[in-house]
Amino acid sequence: MNWIIVAIIAYFLIAFGVVIDKFLLSSKRVSHPAVYAFYSGLLSFFTVFIFAPFGFHWMGLTSTIMMLIFGLVFFAGMISIFYAIKKGEASRVVPLVGVIIPLISLLIEGVILRQPFSAQEFLGIIILIFGGFLISFDLPLELGKKKFFRGFFQAILAGFFLAIAYSGASYFYKQDSFSNVFSWTRIGVALGAILIFLVPVWRKIILKSIFGVKKEKAKNLRTINLFFLNKILNGVGSVLVNYAIAIGSVAVVNALISVEYVFVFIIVAFFHAIFPKIFAERNKLSDILQKVMAIVVVAVGIVLITI
Repeated sequence: MNWIIVAIIAYFLIAFGVVIDKFLLSSKRVSHPAVYAFYSGLLSFFTVFIFAPFGFHWMGLTSTIMMLIFGLVFFAGMISIFYAIKKGEASRVVPLVGVIIPLISLLIEGVILRQPFSAQEFLGIIILIFGGFLISFDLPLELGKKKFFRGFFQAILAGFFLAIAYSGASYFYKQDSFSNVFSWTRIGVALGAILIFLVPVWRKIILKSIFGVKKEKAKNLRTINLFFLNKILNGVGSVLVNYAIAIGSVAVVNALISVEYVFVFIIVAFFHAIFPKIFAERNKLSDILQKVMAIVVVAVGIVLITI
């Protein structure tokens, strides 16, 4: 069962990466989610050089175009989740995205691939929807007040894009090696970064981040170090997840993603005590109980639809 330990370590690293995302975006060390997505997207291109020795090759025009498109869709999911994390509570955004991804993936399988749902999967869907509602609403509900948490719609959009990207990539993983498919989709992600640079509003923001940096060298250096640390954590976490899948059970590894939500909740709670303005989490007992209950419900739903 060593692969379970590998998976848990992987999800801890990814959860820590999410918390760093929140810190950089909400502390104004990174001026805008588009800037963060731009640099993250460009950096993903260098993945190709890491995986090139393991069989990077041409797969034909149609397959290559499709993989680039799924990379672009993944980039759209990245920028959406960065917006959601900047605006909302990470301990709510991450579980909600985790609800949307399996729901959309199952719908793709049922509608496009025409694979019928089992009774267990259908029950899992119902439980996931309930968990999504439980994490989404600010309780208690009051008339005339905002019902959803900040960043709710961006989180929904992120889950939608990421589900399409993951479903598309998983299809090609069955046709070719992981290293080759992953490399081509990362090129698509880098292409997404180039495309947002062509949007006038975002180009202005990105250029300002390049040429308008304040002369606070120590602070800027710490920001750069945190950014690269974050990318390393996410990269190592992704590799470990795939390694755990390779040597263990894919269903159990996927179900263990609920552990990531628990890690995010705990780490954010810790940093909230140090940086209360940056990690502006609702920390009343009722809010904590609501999040804990939602995470448990989501975990049960994910287990039902993956095992």
